[in-house]
Amino acid sequence: MRVSVAPEPVGGRPPTIRTVAARAGVSKSLVSLVLQNSPRVSESKRQAVLKAVAELGYRPDPVARSLAEGRTRTVGVVIDDLSNPWYVALLDGLRPVLHEHGLRPLLADGRTEPDAIQALSDLRVDGLVLVGTPSTSAVDQVNALGNQIPTVVAGTREPRLSAVDMVANDDYRGAQLATSHLLQLGHRRIAHIVGEAEVGRLRRAGYESVIADAGLEPLCIAGDWTETTGHRVATDLLRSSDPMTAIVAANDLSAVGVLAAADDLGVRIPEDLSVVGYDDTWFARLHRLSLTTINGHITEVGQVAGRTLTARIDGERGTAGTRLLFPALVDRSSTGPVPAD
Repeated sequence: MRVSVAPEPVGGRPPTIRTVAARAGVSKSLVSLVLQNSPRVSESKRQAVLKAVAELGYRPDPVARSLAEGRTRTVGVVIDDLSNPWYVALLDGLRPVLHEHGLRPLLADGRTEPDAIQALSDLRVDGLVLVGTPSTSAVDQVNALGNQIPTVVAGTREPRLSAVDMVANDDYRGAQLATSHLLQLGHRRIAHIVGEAEVGRLRRAGYESVIADAGLEPLCIAGDWTETTGHRVATDLLRSSDPMTAIVAANDLSAVGVLAAADDLGVRIPEDLSVVGYDDTWFARLHRLSLTTINGHITEVGQVAGRTLTARIDGERGTAGTRLLFPALVDRSSTGPVPAD
């Protein structure tokens, strides 16, 4: 039956669902069904509505759509440090997955916006992705939100989180690979610049386990993920009376600082000093650096985090779990055999 709907006056105003219905000769409710891809619409009426939508240039009102569906089609993404290329690589994996599911990421910098998690929750996002280790003060908040909306922590493991899914690379195993590589090259004086939080702890533990198995003494120096700290720590190590022949850096940025310190002091890479980074960021592949590093498959971590979140949003139930991706050593030019005495 043809439903007569009086068209709204145009007057320069954007088309509405009523004008689409009038052009297609159907009801507003049927237009809504077509826009929702409902199977309860005949193909002829579906095509009539789609033709009217195209002719009028109609775009659904996102606010009205959210109210009708009880969803905002947005995902809050909280990043620890937007200047770190590691986070950019993870986002490169996450965003396409969200877009494929019709979800729009809302980014917030957790370092400069301490209330970012709560602010995104207040916006009624459909889910949350926290990239990096939540601060100690935020753990309880994240757990509580995980019981209310789908939440995924990406890029780290945090033992105190029980109500959220976690996706990360195996940092413990990655540090083992880095340290074993140096041992196989004959190095025995191997230092480790320790990163922060749980990721730093896991990488330190991996380094120490391989060093202990080799019957050697570990040398761990507290650091962070920055080039500046890598440069400072390496300068002290290389100026000592018994300098290291190899350094496992906290990450690739830290390793760049180590390489710069070596250059400042006239220490040759890899003839005098071997350096291993972690993350296999884009600059590690530059010819001038050619940094041996650990590929933690961080883009894939972002993809898996996205798929985990969208499955939860779509109704998947079950106990929150942890997915680990296996890392791999990437052998480049910053490591070589131990120098002869």
